[in-house]
Amino acid sequence: MTRGGTRGKKQSERIGAIAERMGQELSRIRRAMRQPLDAEVAKGQLTAPQMSAMQVIVQNHGISLKDLSRTMCLAHSTVSGIVDRLEKHGLIDRWQDPSDGRLSRIYPTPAVVEFVKNRIPSLVHGPLEAALARTTAGERASIELALKRLRELLEKR
Repeated sequence: MTRGGTRGKKQSERIGAIAERMGQELSRIRRAMRQPLDAEVAKGQLTAPQMSAMQVIVQNHGISLKDLSRTMCLAHSTVSGIVDRLEKHGLIDRWQDPSDGRLSRIYPTPAVVEFVKNRIPSLVHGPLEAALARTTAGERASIELALKRLRELLEKR
């Protein structure tokens, strides 16, 4: 192998190692950011699919089970079970559709609306805000710029 070929191989190996470390760091960041939300969900004895369903129901007040299944990309029977459990816990209400008595519509309770619209954003963004509050303005600018550039490079594939 030529000298240039060896250098190219070593550089490729270094880039591969850097990419692996960066992937691990990004995974740790995601985990750290999700920790407060995961803890809150666990306190309420909810599953991730139940949380997702509540978010869709809040965004689509009065959604049908069929549309909820389609939006969540899950089988009708799976979503039906999720909705049954949420209704049992008093987190959603099902009412008969006034224009078509064969259908029911799903509505979030006021507590769920409050949780989804106010509490989830603070749980999701809170750890990041707290971490950024411990940085200097220059560090924040560098972090933001680096993340933006990485996203741009990944999107150019």
